[in-house]
Amino acid sequence: MDSNNNESNDSRRDFLRKGFVATAAVATGVGLLETACKDTKPKTGDKVKLLSPDGKIVEVDSSMINPAIPDSLLSKHNVREGVPGKKFVMVIDLSRCKNAGKCKSACSKMHYLPDNRSYIKINKMQDSDKASPYWMPTPCFHCDNPPCVKVCPVGATFKLTDGIVGIDNDRCIGCRFCMVACPYSARVFNWDTEYQLNITQMNEIKPHAACSTHVTGTVEKCDFCPTQTAKNELPDCVQACPNGVFYFGDEVEDVVSNGDETVRLSQLLKDKSGYRYLEDLGTKPRVYYLPPVNRQFPFKDAEVPPDAEGQTTHQSGH
Repeated sequence: MDSNNNESNDSRRDFLRKGFVATAAVATGVGLLETACKDTKPKTGDKVKLLSPDGKIVEVDSSMINPAIPDSLLSKHNVREGVPGKKFVMVIDLSRCKNAGKCKSACSKMHYLPDNRSYIKINKMQDSDKASPYWMPTPCFHCDNPPCVKVCPVGATFKLTDGIVGIDNDRCIGCRFCMVACPYSARVFNWDTEYQLNITQMNEIKPHAACSTHVTGTVEKCDFCPTQTAKNELPDCVQACPNGVFYFGDEVEDVVSNGDETVRLSQLLKDKSGYRYLEDLGTKPRVYYLPPVNRQFPFKDAEVPPDAEGQTTHQSGH
């Protein structure tokens, strides 16, 4: 087992090394890129325009931007089909959120993240100077027209049939194009060289995970807890919230639940004027918000220290 892991790591390092050489070549010219890719694919003659790191438009052969992926980097588990007949959706009731932070800690525990990391942000929002601020949790929005999927050069981020947008961390090369493309800043880059999952944790995550495992130098994000949804259970953030902020369910069945009550999705959105954040961008997010009216709690500044993003007051975009 150790020799296989070493072989896989060596192949990955070699592939990433070529990727870094290719990135440098885009900034300085195509000569190095030709050298790095000459043993992967023959030239097609089709030119593709790319934006270099210094802001210049360069043209490269299409064969150079999507090199062959070694078999050792491909995932052995099938994460791209989704749960048949399902279209998962989330609704977040902003009138109930008081930034208790339980959703973040549950997310960290579920994904075996360090205590200081979470895939959920809680932002302080304010619609206008005269309006009262409110707290706005933001997971991944699992868009039906996801910009992140379109820009990934190696197909590491993908859309499942059940609506979830996933990441194959065994395939991700860490280019971070998806992070730039996401208008919601829902993705994070794993810089951590020390925090790794043990075998037991990997086996618990991998059977149903839309995000594989924690791989240094790759992108991670909220995945709607597919390990839970595959068992018809609510995601951990939904179960952990003490105020019923998060509803989760199936758009096909038109049903969502926050653990305490189960309601019709269409009726909930109609009765409480549900909307989708930055909907005018055409991303078709699968996360809806209910406006912060008739609030259950008066606004108070953070009970727990928010993310760096959460310390800034944002203007809402709905």
